Amino acid sequence: MRLVSICPSNTEIIDYLGLTSNLVGVDDFSDYPEEVRSLPRLGPDLSIDMDKLESLQPDLVLSSLSVPGMEKNIEELGRREIPHITLNPQSFNDIAGDLLTVGKACGIEETAVNRHHMFLHTVEELKRLSRTIGRTPTLYWEWWPKPVFTPGKINWLSELSEMAGAKNCFRDVNLASVQTDWEDVRKRDPDYICLAWVGVQQKRVNPGIVKKRPGWDTMKAVQGNRILVLEEALYCRPSPLLLKGAVQLAKELHPEVYEGLDI
Repeated sequence: MRLVSICPSNTEIIDYLGLTSNLVGVDDFSDYPEEVRSLPRLGPDLSIDMDKLESLQPDLVLSSLSVPGMEKNIEELGRREIPHITLNPQSFNDIAGDLLTVGKACGIEETAVNRHHMFLHTVEELKRLSRTIGRTPTLYWEWWPKPVFTPGKINWLSELSEMAGAKNCFRDVNLASVQTDWEDVRKRDPDYICLAWVGVQQKRVNPGIVKKRPGWDTMKAVQGNRILVLEEALYCRPSPLLLKGAVQLAKELHPEVYEGLDI
């Protein structure tokens, strides 16, 4: 099959299923695995060049509602009668289900079932290890600094935090994405600050910037220099790469518990 992915998380799901060689085009932000960087680029995920996409004659296009604003592309795919499926993962179970959905659509159901099992096995192993931890630190996840956006209760990062032996300090807000402010974060006084700015390379994030925010010098995380600059691709996209992110974070927080775990 000739496959096209128009957002990074779909590209990573395709790779996890062993279908990367079937890709004939991707959005501008897809960067994993390395092989996809040489494929035809179709524009930013919210402004896909549909004429170019159609010229690639795909058998199936993968879109995703996990990217706000993707609806415009999905409507255009329908208008042009281009075969497509739309994913909308918000949790690890959703991602696991999407492996089966994509596998069935691509005619590799047996492979998809095996990868589905492998994915959930790693999730359960992380959760098992997390239950052995006595004190679980609180984490503040920062997706964007101004205005402040952070994941809430129904986002995959709350689940990932627990898998890594911690708690999202905004888990009390029943939203996927929370817009708040620096004062709210300061009052919650998390044990760790996790910077994973969407679309910003890890090397371009300066952890010193948070120390200059009003009142943040009193926070536990700042005083203890527990500010983690994380690779956004491992935390901000609902794909199997989240497992790699979860393991890395778990080993950072509780090396004595998770040291032997690998994926």
